[in-house]
Amino acid sequence: MSKTETLIAIELTSLTDSRVSMGYNDRLSNNRALATAKYICKRVTHPERLTVKGAGEKKLFNDCACKGEVKSDCSEEEHQLNRRTEFTIVKM
Repeated sequence: MSKTETLIAIELTSLTDSRVSMGYNDRLSNNRALATAKYICKRVTHPERLTVKGAGEKKLFNDCACKGEVKSDCSEEEHQLNRRTEFTIVKM
């Protein structure tokens, strides 16, 4: 690495919708984050720049929360928006 080259650091945060238990969603989002990082790490020169975390259903993209007695009338497409991995630049 040259003195002028700057390496960025990226945090991968995977999320889920809220249609199953919180514990299941936490495990699912963690596995999703790890799988995403594994894929990317094979293709970059400095994989140590990536950090990962699963956030389960804690950060819904829309108002499609549903637990217990609370049922959402959201479409499958709206629920799909909550199942994602976000990439955040944490250092430049």
